[in-house]
Amino acid sequence: MLLGQEAVLELLRCPVSGVSLESLDTNVLVAYSTDGTHEYDVVDSYPVLIRFENSILDKSDIQRLSSTVHRQSYGGVFSVAKRLACPPSHVTKGNVELLLDTLLSQHNSARVLIIGGGTVGCGMEPFYTDPRIELVSFDIYASPSVQFLADAHNIPLVSESFDAVIIQAVLEHVLRPEEVVAEAYRVLKPDGMVYAETPFLQHVHEGAYDFTRYTESGHRYLFRRFSLIKSGASAGAGTQLLWALDSFFCGLFRSKLMGKIIKLGLFWLQAFDRLIPETYNVDAASGVYFMGRKDRYAMQDASIVEYYKGAQR
Repeated sequence: MLLGQEAVLELLRCPVSGVSLESLDTNVLVAYSTDGTHEYDVVDSYPVLIRFENSILDKSDIQRLSSTVHRQSYGGVFSVAKRLACPPSHVTKGNVELLLDTLLSQHNSARVLIIGGGTVGCGMEPFYTDPRIELVSFDIYASPSVQFLADAHNIPLVSESFDAVIIQAVLEHVLRPEEVVAEAYRVLKPDGMVYAETPFLQHVHEGAYDFTRYTESGHRYLFRRFSLIKSGASAGAGTQLLWALDSFFCGLFRSKLMGKIIKLGLFWLQAFDRLIPETYNVDAASGVYFMGRKDRYAMQDASIVEYYKGAQR
């Protein structure tokens, strides 16, 4: 469940100096350090802890994103159509169950950070409802599922303070994914866990804020400072084909609606993800995942080639 705002404030740190923050008044947080005083606005109860001088974001973006980035909520027949076109991933469901079971077998409660949690991610609902989870969540826009706004390249939280970090459908939207992964590593406790899902063969889906894609082995290498628990395709070749057909017909008819209609009509293609063997799915995947544990040693560069060969056996 979401951690209370007072408890979150104790974890927050200045993204410039790393020192704790104090409430100057209800609309401002301030950090006093040897390199000066840094002030941060609190907008509609959300601390905005972004170093705008080092970010592609501008202060004027925050309100705009808060009002436009939210995914539209659907009801009735539209809800059914959305569920057919974008069903919950059985892979994500299984991975979330494993992550929760592992965390709660080690701790009576677990503190979890969701990076990019402005919208509750696919399959992530248990982290918001389980009373044994102390959940902290942030994004670059305000929503009921976050407690503060921040840039993931510069996470304003205490080091070694989380049992797990979740990064679902985020790394494609940041300029420097390695910096975000390094920040996830920093805020994790020793032996803490990370879970990430990132697109491989997907078309651009957030316009100007969409930058990067990863193969499964490239994704593994990105998390090279973590020991492997499991890794693979989060959505396979059938889902990838559906993405391609959506974009193809969208372009052919110059109509996003037409692309969605075709996607809805061919939703059953996603079922082939379960029929195609993992060794084939992973090289034609719509998206990939990685689950690992914070380690003192990094994977060696030369090991990544053997890693791929081993995964194909």
